[in-house]
Amino acid sequence: MPFYALGLNHHSAPIAIRERFAFDPQRVVPALQELCGGVAGVSEAAILSTCNRTELYVAAREAEPVVAWLTARQGTPLPEVAPHLFTYIDQAAVRHVFRVASGLDSMVLGEAQILGQFKDAVRAAQAAGTLGKHLHKLFQHTLAVAKEVRSGTAIGANVVSMAAAAVKLSERVFGPVSEQRVLFVGAGEMIELCATHFAAGRPRRMMVVNRTLARAEAIAQPLGAGVGRLEDLPEILPEFDTVVSSTASPLPLIGLGMVERALKKRRRRPFVMVDLAVPRDVEPEVGELDDVFLYTVDDLAQIVQAGLASRQQALVAAERIVEERVAEFMAWVRSREIVPWIRRLRERADALREAELQRALRRLHGGESPEAVLMALSHGLMNKWLHAPTRFLHEAAEPEREALLAALPRLFALEEGTPPAKDGEEDAAQEESLPLAVPRGERG
Repeated sequence: MPFYALGLNHHSAPIAIRERFAFDPQRVVPALQELCGGVAGVSEAAILSTCNRTELYVAAREAEPVVAWLTARQGTPLPEVAPHLFTYIDQAAVRHVFRVASGLDSMVLGEAQILGQFKDAVRAAQAAGTLGKHLHKLFQHTLAVAKEVRSGTAIGANVVSMAAAAVKLSERVFGPVSEQRVLFVGAGEMIELCATHFAAGRPRRMMVVNRTLARAEAIAQPLGAGVGRLEDLPEILPEFDTVVSSTASPLPLIGLGMVERALKKRRRRPFVMVDLAVPRDVEPEVGELDDVFLYTVDDLAQIVQAGLASRQQALVAAERIVEERVAEFMAWVRSREIVPWIRRLRERADALREAELQRALRRLHGGESPEAVLMALSHGLMNKWLHAPTRFLHEAAEPEREALLAALPRLFALEEGTPPAKDGEEDAAQEESLPLAVPRGERG
């Protein structure tokens, strides 16, 4: 059965389209059960839904019914979304899944969050009972490939976002985030991103200060941080080690005098100040103080650019790993396609063996010589087994016969270099390939 990866992502669709197709995590399991139970031809399925993508991975006879189910369920007419949908099948689908889980298809190259989201998608499919042997094997390979890409390349070794760069700079001075007290000035998107990154390291203390407390609380509460008023900044500042500021103020909020007074209260314990605002929130003169490490948005941009360049170099090695593992997985798939034929071959051989065995037993019970019966049994097995392929070789057209002859040495473990039979021997071989005459009393 074909395997499909289909849906839409940040490459193919704008956010206005993507948000229509996002799946609530609580609704993924029932959606999978509905898909496999209500759409003909779908035997296995998983759904990966993030802010950047909604993708379905399915084993199905065809993709069109799955697409129809997806668009109908999410309430969007197919013509409207069709330009944004992609569909990959078999090898291309496997390659896509490997690249997604490895962070090679992400908006930020090499980001690690997608792997956790992918694992959640696998768990949901397991809970829904829609993870059959084919998807199970594929996802096993996928997780192994993602691990190999991360451990074998530098695809995730360098920071590639302003928020991550801010964390990196603070750790250069104070060590792990868990040893720091971090203050955020402002309550915009950049502060929210930075606060989320710092929170992952579990700082000793976090606080968000802003003119509007409600906005500060919206950022701080999910992260377990405190809030403060911007006008109280001079009193709050000495209590923190790292300060990240990003406001829309036209004038600096953190001046030289404020920082000098804070340093005295800190007994010259240093500050790390990350100023992400344009215009700047921190007076440039603050950077001249011996106990202040001041970084601007340009400083962070240089770190981000260096990280991106490093990841682009690692991308070549990562793509090579993916291609090698895709080839290995497809070889496994092809090997599974042979299994039913091997089973049928063995069943046919066993049927021939059983027929000849019963014939031999009847002859033994009839008093015939055991030696003669064994000889007839061995000839009967050989001739019946070789009759069909021998006849097929004789009747095959020339191009097909050449391919069959080329495969024979490996198929039947024939020694290479064995000379072909002479004319007389060939005639004898043809005669031996025919079924032995059955005694008159055993016909019928």
